[in-house]
Amino acid sequence: MSSLGKAVVLFIFTVLMSVNIQAQDGEALYNTRCAACHENPDPETNAHAPARANMAAFTPNSVYAALTDGLMRIQATGMSDEEMRALAAYLTGAEVSDLALEITENLCENNPPIRNPALNASWNGWGPDVRNTRFAAQGGIQRDDLPNLRLKWAYGLPGEGQARAQSVVVDGRVFVGNSAGALYSLDAQSGCTYWTFLPRSGIRSAASVGPYQFEDGSDGYAVYFVDIRANAYAVNAQTGEVLWVRKVDEHPNVRGTGAVTLHNGVLYVPMTGVGEETTSSNPDYACCTFRGSVSAFDAQTGDLLWKSFMVPEPRPRGTSSSGVLLYGPAGVGIWSAPTIDDDRGLIYVATGNAYAEPVPETSDAIVAINMSNGEIVWVTQLTPADAWIGGCNTENNPNCPEDIGPDFDFSASPILTTTPSGREMLVIPQKSGFAYGLDPNNRGELVWQYRAGPGSPVGGVWGAAVGDGLAYVAVGGYIFTQGGGIHGIDIETGERAWYTGPQDLLCAEGPGCSATQSAAVTAIPGAVFSGSADGGMRAYDADTGEIIWTFDANQSFETVNGVEANGASFDGPGPVIVDGVMYMLSGSAGFVGRPGNVLLAFEVEE
Repeated sequence: MSSLGKAVVLFIFTVLMSVNIQAQDGEALYNTRCAACHENPDPETNAHAPARANMAAFTPNSVYAALTDGLMRIQATGMSDEEMRALAAYLTGAEVSDLALEITENLCENNPPIRNPALNASWNGWGPDVRNTRFAAQGGIQRDDLPNLRLKWAYGLPGEGQARAQSVVVDGRVFVGNSAGALYSLDAQSGCTYWTFLPRSGIRSAASVGPYQFEDGSDGYAVYFVDIRANAYAVNAQTGEVLWVRKVDEHPNVRGTGAVTLHNGVLYVPMTGVGEETTSSNPDYACCTFRGSVSAFDAQTGDLLWKSFMVPEPRPRGTSSSGVLLYGPAGVGIWSAPTIDDDRGLIYVATGNAYAEPVPETSDAIVAINMSNGEIVWVTQLTPADAWIGGCNTENNPNCPEDIGPDFDFSASPILTTTPSGREMLVIPQKSGFAYGLDPNNRGELVWQYRAGPGSPVGGVWGAAVGDGLAYVAVGGYIFTQGGGIHGIDIETGERAWYTGPQDLLCAEGPGCSATQSAAVTAIPGAVFSGSADGGMRAYDADTGEIIWTFDANQSFETVNGVEANGASFDGPGPVIVDGVMYMLSGSAGFVGRPGNVLLAFEVEE
């Protein structure tokens, strides 16, 4: 054998030995730090922890991101970067790769000035407006167009595995985030890239675009968003240059999951603390101190105007078996975008469960807040006594609530709408399987409740839609139930108009393949879209529930930006429909679903 051949063999042998050693190290790390929760988790007490077998479907980068920047950051405390990479490699069977997040292929040749979003076709924020109806009344696509809906272009998000940052579209530009740590500005027609902005952390929620006056006195527009580590940003919408950054909350377990809402020069930013919720059963942890909140920032300056906490200041409530001082109340995060009620001067937020006792009345509730000063005006609690943290599967753990709650957060935004008779209504679905109609004229009094599904603690129900007198509520939930199906509900009475059950699976049976429909719903005149964890996006007749269009995202796509991309589960965001084009994100790993990393744009073929 030549000396070159020997060198090649030696190199291959060295690489294989390195991978083998890394796998052994990763296995030891898993057994020490992870196995207690992830090795055959008990579905009744630890359902939120994905089983070891399920994590094999994750990308190594998504596991690495969870350890460095996500839900497992606290568990990874004290681990070296090499150890975290080894653990990710052991769980997924592949190496963590260094990501090139900045897009360099197919850049836009021209960058015309952005025109006023208020005067042009747009879906700006979560919903497509501040009432969060998710009804694209003027989106340029109607029921009769659906047989001619075709894929226009696909865009790959490098390093993404759980595509949650719903696109916003203003004046022919698409702004989409990446949980791997990027914000992209694209041309809506061609999918070419105007610019890439790299924030301090990843993004998993929708942005908003609004007017901004620059230092030289010129007027333009800014993109506002929050990253996973609770940094709020204003970025020049034209160029991608940062204008200001503000830390929203200093708690080590804080997490930015809900979309920001921009209104009349004020940016409303919700916060949750899911990191503490999933780690605090450890007796060495001082459970619990996180407080859910919404903060109001001056959109021009980034100055904090007010901050409204959903929980009083936590107080000592005992000690753990390790002698660690424990605190409560705590928790009650806000997972979704605030909703604006201009007529009453209120914003509405939907809250999650408590992490520690005593359980406040603001948990699992709709909370009305004075938009001028942040004071809570009224609260309607819909699931009382819901104190829950992960890992409470051992006896005599003083960190765990005395009575473990059902973990029935609200993960959807309240919808402010008007019934056919002219009555205003707040409509919202819950993880409990119920949907509710509340009266904003009577301090959120319950008008009706509708049982849409059996409910499940695992998997959010990310959003309903309302249009033409009906609320469209899909059935989410994992682990305890086989979710799936969608309801049309009369918003005046809360009575069923129609129901269409779950469909045959489009994915191959196995981890993450499910019929559940937890993704947010989007309506257009005459039809409603609902994505499923099986990788299917389906359109239903708005009056009858008949399925009239299906797209199977379980495939790889040739992308306009040269990034390898595939579709998979739909979970989290719903379709965005603007100016005759529909945009949807596919791929959702994590506790549930199957990973993917593609933004798809569809248009009506002439």
